[in-house]
Amino acid sequence: MDLRLQTGYRQILQLAMPISLSMLVPQINFITNNIFLGGLGEQALASAAITGVYYLIFAVIGSGLNNGLQSLIARKAGENRPKEIGKLFYHGVWVALAIAGLGMVLSYTLSPIILRSTIQNVAIAEEVISFIKIRIWGLPLLYLYVMRNALLVGTNQTKFLVWGTLSEAVANIFFDYALIYGKFGMPQIGFNGAAYASIIAEGTGLLVIYAIIHAKGMHKAFSFFESWQLDWQTTRLVVVKSSPLILQFALSIITWEYFYILIEHHGARDLAVSNTMRNVFGIAGISAWAFAAATNTMVSNVIGQGKKDEVLPLIFRISKVSFSFSLCIMILFNLFPEVLLSLFGQGEDFTVYATPVLRVVSSALLLQSFSVVWLNAVTGTGKTMVNLLIELVTLFLYTGYVYLVLEVWNMSIVWGWVSEWVYWISMFSMAFFYMNTGRWKTSRS
Repeated sequence: MDLRLQTGYRQILQLAMPISLSMLVPQINFITNNIFLGGLGEQALASAAITGVYYLIFAVIGSGLNNGLQSLIARKAGENRPKEIGKLFYHGVWVALAIAGLGMVLSYTLSPIILRSTIQNVAIAEEVISFIKIRIWGLPLLYLYVMRNALLVGTNQTKFLVWGTLSEAVANIFFDYALIYGKFGMPQIGFNGAAYASIIAEGTGLLVIYAIIHAKGMHKAFSFFESWQLDWQTTRLVVVKSSPLILQFALSIITWEYFYILIEHHGARDLAVSNTMRNVFGIAGISAWAFAAATNTMVSNVIGQGKKDEVLPLIFRISKVSFSFSLCIMILFNLFPEVLLSLFGQGEDFTVYATPVLRVVSSALLLQSFSVVWLNAVTGTGKTMVNLLIELVTLFLYTGYVYLVLEVWNMSIVWGWVSEWVYWISMFSMAFFYMNTGRWKTSRS
């Protein structure tokens, strides 16, 4: 089979649309958790903000590994070397499991100490720690699950992403309702029921997607298990290419957790509102992240074909499409904010309080739509250390802003969420400048 990609609008949409759907389902899971937990009261919704972002730290570490591996796989696809793809995937799985084990150890040892010392509300702190100690057991399942992203996106097989994510969504909704409220003969666990439901859902999605990979014969086409022996050079390649992205993604979400801890100092209402904004940003940003993932794959594939002159026109095309999708979403959010916010069941006062924040967040979506495309173009070139440097400068500006606005000047959370403008403008400026210098063309990976 020929794994080389074209660079037209049709190919962009064919690659990005299934990725969008695969990303939509996990975000539906996040929102489902929060809708059900909202029925337990404002404190549960506030606690879910911190637990959600905490787990997201480890989830994006998996995404960093996924993006690094995806770039390597796409390069081999552009060179039309399927056996090398299977070798990369096999070694990526072992690296993922090792990182998952480390994350579980940290969640039982260091994390409770940090959370108790930074969260002012003792009840929220203990609820968060109890939840995390359950939820973290899903990490190995999640990491194995996201490895399929690297394989399917990197080899232009995105249509198969849908089935695993749909099965995960159905399982999550069913077990959320059953375990939080004690339905269908199951125990009423309450807040921690969402943790058990998410683990079961991740396991379900994992089984389904690997069954599809086996049924479609991909394990044979890419020679997954031709050799069980670990090759240090391949392992090192995966780690070296992925580690800057892992650090980049982890630092990004750790600073977001810092943001939520500062919000918690403003009270449970502000934290609950910010939690809804996280869900809004997650689901509304799906199209942007899907086009970003497509950018990573297509840039790497095109470079693998030796067509470096086509890279910048490709990025501009993807940016235009991504911006158009986000513009439609932003308009809908601003026309009907009460419809979206009413889903969380917190009453009219909550909706009125949250609407100005929603308007700031929705405008930030436009900035995100093209910023992530340009940043993932850098990833696709293989210059992952440049990604990390861009992220470090961006996070320095972001954390400085949120500390001054929320902690020193004690301004409203509306101004706190303006930090998203700071974040995306900074990121875009540096990524755009780097790609236009042409220095990425020296990449040998």
